[in-house]
Amino acid sequence: MPIKKMQDMDLTGKTVVIREDLNVPMKDGQVSNDKRIRASLPTITTALEKGAGVVLLSHLGRPTEGQYEEQFSLKPVAARLSELLGKPVALAATLEEAKAAPGAVTLLENVRFLKGEKKNDPALAAQLAALGDVYVMDAFGAAHRAHASTEGAVRVAKVACAGPLLQAELDAFAKVLNNPARPLAAIIGGSKVSTKLALLENLLEKVDVLIVGGGIANTFLAAAGYMVGKSLYEEDLVTDAKRIMEQAKNLNRELPLPVDVVTAEELAPGQAATTRAVGDVPADQMILDVGRDTIAQYKKLLSKVATVVWNGPVGAFETDPFGEGTKELAHYLADSKAFVVVGGGDSVAAVEKYGLSEKMGYISTGGGASLELLEGKVLPSVAALEDRG
Repeated sequence: MPIKKMQDMDLTGKTVVIREDLNVPMKDGQVSNDKRIRASLPTITTALEKGAGVVLLSHLGRPTEGQYEEQFSLKPVAARLSELLGKPVALAATLEEAKAAPGAVTLLENVRFLKGEKKNDPALAAQLAALGDVYVMDAFGAAHRAHASTEGAVRVAKVACAGPLLQAELDAFAKVLNNPARPLAAIIGGSKVSTKLALLENLLEKVDVLIVGGGIANTFLAAAGYMVGKSLYEEDLVTDAKRIMEQAKNLNRELPLPVDVVTAEELAPGQAATTRAVGDVPADQMILDVGRDTIAQYKKLLSKVATVVWNGPVGAFETDPFGEGTKELAHYLADSKAFVVVGGGDSVAAVEKYGLSEKMGYISTGGGASLELLEGKVLPSVAALEDRG
């Protein structure tokens, strides 16, 4: 069933409760990265322009549920939000204080301070839903959690709808998963096959090209019979990697493995790095990046595709000199004519590090939620919105 959209609602004179994902990194009691706060601004300003009063909900970190802990207070978030909106943002310590007249913005204190949030307590869900006339789910980064503020309240609110950010995320992933312009490529990096096994299996059914990177690629190299030295890899998943490679062959999918790699004795800054053929990795060395020939091979495959989804770097890009492969790949995708969706914290961090955010087709705000979508799962918040119609 189609999901109702906030943009289509008459909000004049109404109180709108918006569940956002304002779970931002903090340092010394200050917001150290406001990307998620900025991502919420269009939704908040649209509601205000439509004549609504806005009550915002979010979690921050992992406090002991039901207890106030100052380090997890949303007070610094309210202050930063106020600066970005150019108007006061009140911080409500209790549900009773969470009110907003038309044109005003109030942020309820961390929803995880409320007992029953993570257990999706029906009584708490009803209380949150009753804070306003319309309940807007806009927190894509928390949409995979069946909590009181993300799923329960959506089901019991008088009116429930998706906010513009959540809708934009769903539209971007629909372009990749439902009816993509082909050929479709997926680049899946990261340290462990175990966390992305279901993702790899689901994507293999959908994509034309599947590129694996990072520690995941090391497990695939071991499965192909290569010695990987001291590299991070999962010996117990070599059989799964072999099965996926065989499946790719049977489905006529491209699943290229690195042909050259960058190795060092350990993952630490300033290490002496050597580029070697993939069959020449010494027993005392670790694979920490892909080499130039591998990147050239990836570029050749990606030059033919129309859609790309990228989740996870192809090397240890945070530590010099092991970021060249990820950097080269990021620049190539930024200049590509393909529609590129970047999902997953580390690949987003890489794109931001190289100043390429504006050149990508879409940058997702939710790591866990994007992974679950790519695995073929239905997000609880989205299921609730669909059921409401």
